[in-house]
Amino acid sequence: MNVVIRIVVVLIISLMSAQAEAQTNFEKGMSKAFELWEANKWDEAENMFERIAKAEKEEWLPNYYIAQMNSLKSWTVKDETILKAQLDKAQEHLDIAMTKSEDNAELLIMQAQVYTNWVVYDGMTYGMKYGGKITELYTKALELSPTNPRATFCKADWEMNSAKYFGKDTAPYCKQIEASIELFNTFKPESEFHPNWGKERAEQVVESCK
Repeated sequence: MNVVIRIVVVLIISLMSAQAEAQTNFEKGMSKAFELWEANKWDEAENMFERIAKAEKEEWLPNYYIAQMNSLKSWTVKDETILKAQLDKAQEHLDIAMTKSEDNAELLIMQAQVYTNWVVYDGMTYGMKYGGKITELYTKALELSPTNPRATFCKADWEMNSAKYFGKDTAPYCKQIEASIELFNTFKPESEFHPNWGKERAEQVVESCK
């Protein structure tokens, strides 16, 4: 019996060690990817996130950042072929991430961002298609995570730009964005790798409100 117990203990310790090593590899990979991104080496960073995503089947964060990178690259793209390739890739990785993490406010926010990329590119074509969905995504994100500053800011920013387009008063949305900055000030991400962006942009929008 003692021999069996010892074997079981050894197996448990081996499994725990393997899990700890895998987590360490994940953290090392994510840190390296962020370093490359901060060094403006976007392609290398994206490739690193892709390698992590393939190795870490349960982790949604690498897929999330691949989607975010392709969304960010698409804001100023004028060539529809390039835009479509980038946003298709963003959507592909968002879809994967959503199978790994259901009812995730951060993924809903990023989905709304990708739809907004399409609207910004061609409002006449994509405004009707995605406008309502974007509002619904931000609303659901806030329901899931009421204190998420990105959900508050992005929803207000989207609604403010819509109000500008239709010639409506934007003051209420400026107040909401001010409120989001308070949420940014107290927000604590789950880890150093979880989404923590948006505060600087919110401050810029509030400044433009003045």
